Amino acid sequence: MGSGVKEDIVRILIIEPDSKLLERIRERLIGEGYRVDETLSIKDGEIFLGYRNFDLVIVDGDGSQGELFSFVHSARQDPYLKIVVLSSDHSEKNEIKLLKLGADDYIRKPFNLELLVARVNAHLRNREGEVLRYGDLVIDKGEEKVYFKGVESGLRGKPFEVFLHLAQHPHQVISKEQLLHAIWEEPEMVTPNVIEVAINQIRKRVDKHFKIDTIETIRRRGYKFCYPKE
Repeated sequence: MGSGVKEDIVRILIIEPDSKLLERIRERLIGEGYRVDETLSIKDGEIFLGYRNFDLVIVDGDGSQGELFSFVHSARQDPYLKIVVLSSDHSEKNEIKLLKLGADDYIRKPFNLELLVARVNAHLRNREGEVLRYGDLVIDKGEEKVYFKGVESGLRGKPFEVFLHLAQHPHQVISKEQLLHAIWEEPEMVTPNVIEVAINQIRKRVDKHFKIDTIETIRRRGYKFCYPKE
């Protein structure tokens, strides 16, 4: 990955009650160029996942097993989120259960920090080339292009990012606030109107251009990606 801020921002959430270990992981991942949020508890981690879109979460596995299992199962509802569990439990039974619930990796404590970074990089290595396909609609994340039946839409910039985020959570209502926190680095510096502008661009360049319906406005709640219709 190398150091420096990436043009395509990758966000990682660390949930680790050991503040010293958390700080070590945080600083190392920032050095790799990732955007990092951190918290000491799974409960607060659930709040983070509720309003911001993350690419990967690193979660401590040494607390309440019931809470951990519930968190992994819930987080797995986002198919694009990678889940890495750090645990002092070296039993294969626990590892197998967490992997079945949806964890992507299980790293035993104590661990080499460079091994953790290497695992994180490996999980995220090909994310730029992700392609979402919904019938004749193709969203190429790496090239930042939207196609319908092979024809390119011309959607770019923030409108594309808004469209991509909605498409990554099909048929889920996403509020303006959630979109701002997921896409803008400093959401407090912009107004919710930027979301309306982005939605208008999506409707102009995708929906009207191809004569399809992809975005539905849910009054007073937000928007949802609705293509194809359920």
